[in-house]
Amino acid sequence: MSTPSELYRNAIDLNRFSNSVAKRIAVTYNDLILFAVAELRGIDELTAPAKAARLRAILAQLKESLDGWAETSTLTVTDDLQGLAVLQSEYVANELRQALPVNMRTQIRSVQISPQFAQAVATVDPTAINVVALSDDLQAAVEGVQQTFQLTATQGTAITLPNGKVLNKSFRGLAESQAELFSKTVRNGLLTGESSAQIARRLKGRLQFGDLGPLSPGQVRAAGLSMQQLVQAGGELTSVSNRQVMALVRTSVNQVATEARQQVYKANPDIVKRYRYVAVLDSRTSAICRALDGKVFVLGKGPMPPQHFNCRSTHVAVIDYKGLGIEPPPPSKLRRPNTAFGPLQRGIRGDSVPGNQTYGEWLNKQPRAVQEDVLGKGKVPYFNRLVRRYGPQDAIRKFVSADGSELTLKELKLRYPDD
Repeated sequence: MSTPSELYRNAIDLNRFSNSVAKRIAVTYNDLILFAVAELRGIDELTAPAKAARLRAILAQLKESLDGWAETSTLTVTDDLQGLAVLQSEYVANELRQALPVNMRTQIRSVQISPQFAQAVATVDPTAINVVALSDDLQAAVEGVQQTFQLTATQGTAITLPNGKVLNKSFRGLAESQAELFSKTVRNGLLTGESSAQIARRLKGRLQFGDLGPLSPGQVRAAGLSMQQLVQAGGELTSVSNRQVMALVRTSVNQVATEARQQVYKANPDIVKRYRYVAVLDSRTSAICRALDGKVFVLGKGPMPPQHFNCRSTHVAVIDYKGLGIEPPPPSKLRRPNTAFGPLQRGIRGDSVPGNQTYGEWLNKQPRAVQEDVLGKGKVPYFNRLVRRYGPQDAIRKFVSADGSELTLKELKLRYPDD
């Protein structure tokens, strides 16, 4: 595999990329909500029939605008995912070359990305028959083109979000639910005697058009405001939806990056037969990813990220040096980021840990406060007991059941009673 520093830099860059895409989509959504909220001005002075007619017009306009936003957002993400698939496949192929002696690097096979791959990922329901999605594969079959080293649209149709939906259906669902929420919130507010100004504040929070607070759009770009700041400044109709946008985009980016990486590995079966699951070392990592961190699986037979929405895990090739008949390089001295005390940065932080340290080993070395933040106060004694009995790597994995769900404290007590 490549050096840990390169692997983690790639993961950091993918996270930043997803945040950038999500922010563009969220700001556009926020502006539609803010425009609808602005249209509520003056509704208090209208008579009942005129107020009802005006409200119907605002709601109809918002629904139409959000429907358009859903379609545009799908196109935006599709374009970005297509470019990501190409770049990631090239990156992974180069990653493999760097892991081999110079005289063997020409053996690495690259992967051709179908022009329709990302479109299929974002728009095609895998349970439906779609001739367009299959067209590139059919054409290759007719022409006798070698398909072994392609990432095709048909493979794209097999990729869905963790809830089984595809991206465009998720954006449409979000648009519909938010239009309904706007209508319900405004109607209930008017019925309970709230003024339009009070309703507006609840709906939009502190957001203004294209920005956060009193800043202009140019100042926002210069300030580098994050998605998290947009969420925190938002109101009832923006904060939750902005989080959902971020989850949809981040998860889709992880899916496409994972599929591109896997396809390069499959194109080089003499080089890569196994892979290692890699989670992020911080308190936000899910129970299932904590348990999978550091595990090695046969290619095509193990769990892959994303395991859930907002999953930040990745995976890395385990080079078959023995099968290639060459000596593996010495263990890397480069290190793995430790994000318990700060966010991931472009470079490797000074508080990094050894590159081969697993999540369980990392957690075992953390202060009690970090352990409680990760596991919960009541579970820490059981973790320490399991560490003594099985070692930290196996201890953290015993907190997850066979189906990947996290065990409750009651279940832990039954499985591992007090000595």
